[in-house]
Amino acid sequence: MNQTLPLTDSLYAYLLQTGLREHPALAALRAETASNRMAKMQIAPEQGQLIGFLAQLAGVRRHIEIGVFTGYSTLNMALHMPDDGEIVACDMSVEFTTIARRHWQAAGMAHKIALHLQPGAITLQALLDQGRGGQFDMAFIDADKRNYPAYYELCLQLLRPGGLILLDNMFLGGRVADAPPPNETPGVEVIRQLNRALQADPRVDYCLLPLGDGMTLLRKR
Repeated sequence: MNQTLPLTDSLYAYLLQTGLREHPALAALRAETASNRMAKMQIAPEQGQLIGFLAQLAGVRRHIEIGVFTGYSTLNMALHMPDDGEIVACDMSVEFTTIARRHWQAAGMAHKIALHLQPGAITLQALLDQGRGGQFDMAFIDADKRNYPAYYELCLQLLRPGGLILLDNMFLGGRVADAPPPNETPGVEVIRQLNRALQADPRVDYCLLPLGDGMTLLRKR
């Protein structure tokens, strides 16, 4: 059986050297985040490049981001959207999003981004209550794992037909493929079950990629 080529350190370095076109504003944000105690929460730059590429292919003008951290993926999306684009960004951390706001402003992209510091499900439900169902082009989910199923269902309602949903960390460091230990964290089983549910969901086209920590791409039918 053919398998994806394992990424050695040297091959990954080659990928970053020859396969990445990273805006200077993104590189600056990634460099600052690298010294953060929670730096592992940031998506890999090659993931960001794929997300931006998909945004351009889909002509994304309205986007939902659940889980902002220091704002790399949000800024990446803003840079790939037209000047009148709209990003609804959801997070709970003032500390991390303060870094994000500074970089968004420095890059001239802050006007595209509306940051909501409250539970993501509340923001998404409010959008539905405002009659915005079917109005968004894309959503990226990279937040607390136990609420992924709820975020997915709400985003699916907010997306137009043909819209894209991306979910990060669908491998959880490989733990989804392991036999559940007695002390397994609840989020692992949530993602394990969600992976099975998404594979069988007739409402979407489906692709799970071994990119970063596992990234799922979905297209609303």
